[in-house]
Amino acid sequence: MNLSSETSSPQSFDSNGFNESSGSPAPYFPPPSEAPPKEIVNLRFGDPFRWLMLGWRDLLAAKGVSLFYGVCFWLMSLVLGTVFRNKPEFAMSIASGCLLVGPFLALGLYEVSRRRELGQTPELGGSLCCWTPHLRSMGMLILVLIVLELLWGRASLVVFAVFFNTGMPSTTGVIQAIFNPENWEFLAVYAVVGSVFAGLVFAVAVVSIPMILDRDTDAISAAITSLEVVFGNVAVMLVWGMLLTGLVFVALVPWGIGLLFIGPWLGHASWHAYRGSVRWLEPSATKTATAS
Repeated sequence: MNLSSETSSPQSFDSNGFNESSGSPAPYFPPPSEAPPKEIVNLRFGDPFRWLMLGWRDLLAAKGVSLFYGVCFWLMSLVLGTVFRNKPEFAMSIASGCLLVGPFLALGLYEVSRRRELGQTPELGGSLCCWTPHLRSMGMLILVLIVLELLWGRASLVVFAVFFNTGMPSTTGVIQAIFNPENWEFLAVYAVVGSVFAGLVFAVAVVSIPMILDRDTDAISAAITSLEVVFGNVAVMLVWGMLLTGLVFVALVPWGIGLLFIGPWLGHASWHAYRGSVRWLEPSATKTATAS
């Protein structure tokens, strides 16, 4: 009886968190999560086309602001293409710069769609400055994306080194190697490596950037939510990724002129993809879900 009572007696800890009787540290209990309660929506195959329709409405409703961002995307593509043709050794650096600027441009388009959703009038000035309250989270997320891009570039160089033992080919040689049917083994490996990294970048960024704008969450929570959306709706998000890739490819031919309209269109549609994929629960809804 005495042993039982000693075992059940409450333990006391000193100011440093150690058990006063045994000297062992106090057990760690993680603090409750401060992330807003959410629910990942089960998507349907028609949802990506609905997002494109809603994005097109935003584009038509804010033509001037959208065209400004379209010009920015087009100029970025011209710079990247010019550098790749003349100085391919600097293409990776320019691509990293585009990856640094691109999310901030996309954030401006998300702000336009967000304001329209709230019944407010979109403004170019407001869209250009909407990232300032979220600079820390955006910086961390962009750093992750740049690291992924650098790893992607390094993996691509390794693939070239394995299949071309005469050294890194020139720009013309790279294009000939990619479109030469005789190099099907190289094409297969290069496509697999590129698909893995492209899918990873897509999974991390598809929801995270608009979520940071909408909820001012940290980069880690936003990236995890984005991964949850993708892995919870693999088939639908695969369709969405294929639509994005196909439309960007169409926009780049010829001379990237299509980016003037397709770039902002996809930016607006990506906001609606986030809104359609993540449902934020009100406190009352959270209590009901917990009770059930």
